[in-house]
Amino acid sequence: MKIATFNINNINRRLPNLLAWLRVAKPDVVALQELKASDGEFPAAAIEKAGYGAVWRGQKTWSGVALLARNAEPVLTRDRLPGKADDHEARYIEAAVRGIIVTSIYLPNGNPQPGPKFDYKLDWFARLKRHAKSFIKQDLPVVLAGDYNVAPTEIDIYPTRSWDKDALIQPKSRTAFASLVEQGWCDAIRELHPEQRVYTFWDYKRNRWPRDAGLRLDHLLLSPALAPRLVKAGVDKTIRGEDGASDHAPAWVELK
Repeated sequence: MKIATFNINNINRRLPNLLAWLRVAKPDVVALQELKASDGEFPAAAIEKAGYGAVWRGQKTWSGVALLARNAEPVLTRDRLPGKADDHEARYIEAAVRGIIVTSIYLPNGNPQPGPKFDYKLDWFARLKRHAKSFIKQDLPVVLAGDYNVAPTEIDIYPTRSWDKDALIQPKSRTAFASLVEQGWCDAIRELHPEQRVYTFWDYKRNRWPRDAGLRLDHLLLSPALAPRLVKAGVDKTIRGEDGASDHAPAWVELK
């Protein structure tokens, strides 16, 4: 079973890129983030024609999340992160697919920091940790997939000082991610590639893609019930170099 996460950065603008990747990669489940489309603008017909069932929660501006399942219909279990009733941003969705619960997470960026946007990021992280802990307690097979907007360690960002003040690499951001993993989650890519510089995001600015000046922001965390099934993990890096590409590339795991 192949499960992927992909910040598509505007699903309608990047739809040809997405469909081409689906045809070649054939993931069984895909978590999408940053749809930048309302519910009614989601390209459901094109996704269905490609052989994928879908659940989604759209948002016109910068958010929006979805889950796709190949030759299956995801069973929606939650379309928002619990813990704050007045948070209406479309940043979380989860569904059951073939006996596994998969999430699509679009964690807040948090810039500029310090400030209310960074506080929102940390609060969102705390809510995610509380929800994630319930999965651990129930010993469920879960993949927490998504764009976490955190490069967890120094090896997850190219050698530079230009991001030092950015929310993506602040100690509090990294501590929040580490404390989530410490609940018992397996960071799949880091588990199989412990010392390799693996990136999933290359900013459009400053020639960062040609220079391979990337960050690992997109993660797939496996619950203890699922971690023993991990056999492969990687990033479809070449997707980032295509015409009209998202600034992210799909990260994925394969489970036996």
